[in-house]
Amino acid sequence: MASGFFVLLDDIAAIMDDVAVMSKVAAKKTAGILGDDLAVNAEKASGFASSRELPVLWAISKGSLLNKIIILPIAFLLSAFLPVAIIVILILGGLFLAYEGAEKIYEFIFPHKHEESEGITNVELTEEQILEIEKGKIKSAIITDFILSVEIVIIALGTVIDEPLTQRIIVTSIIALVATIGVYGIVALIVRMDEAGYKLIKSSKSEKSISRIIGNLLVKALPLVIKGLTVIGTIALLLVAGGIFVHYIPFFHHYVPEIKLPSIVKEFVIGLVLGFIVVLFVNLFKKIFKKKTA
Repeated sequence: MASGFFVLLDDIAAIMDDVAVMSKVAAKKTAGILGDDLAVNAEKASGFASSRELPVLWAISKGSLLNKIIILPIAFLLSAFLPVAIIVILILGGLFLAYEGAEKIYEFIFPHKHEESEGITNVELTEEQILEIEKGKIKSAIITDFILSVEIVIIALGTVIDEPLTQRIIVTSIIALVATIGVYGIVALIVRMDEAGYKLIKSSKSEKSISRIIGNLLVKALPLVIKGLTVIGTIALLLVAGGIFVHYIPFFHHYVPEIKLPSIVKEFVIGLVLGFIVVLFVNLFKKIFKKKTA
């Protein structure tokens, strides 16, 4: 009886060891999209009144967790009964990621005007109006998170698609949980950087004090950090998309290895090229649709 118990413990330990290894692999695969998730959420969580930043972020975090609760069971059912659907979703998701990355680059090269949104910190707004705008921004952030969450879950699941169902569930759930806690935890630190900076400046006793220097640095660093994350996130999107295409589209899978370039370069270029193709089609569709509705 005792020996059976220890055998069971040994089996559990072996499974957990496998899970740890697979979780590391899945984490590496999803790192790119997590970077973009971080950049997107940092941008969406900033711009609120200081007293509302953390409550808003908490609301978005709860929405993100709910997204994962909805997505995970569906993903597990598909992987168990229709595994080919995971590959299809991965490729479609890759096209979406490539589009997102390429569209950001296109927007940078050929900027176009966006409709100006109401400022959440506008002093002329009533409390009800501010809360209404806040709700809209939270809803928008949760919808964006849902799309990114689908990609995170599917990419994580794709790395363990050939493993037993139990391990698929454990690994993917770990990645989903880490994605939520990790991303929003870091976002909380980022959006409070300027607040911490202002407090340091306020507490400083002289112009040249270390606390004032650090405070000014934190205040000035916030927009740069968000911009930096956006750039890193864009590159990561294209790399993740390119990696998906190389691994799951037979044409790329067979012919790309023959190209004598580092894999990271090949994946980036493929993601960028296909991303721009999708951007072209989307823009063309928009123009045709506008003509029909005009």
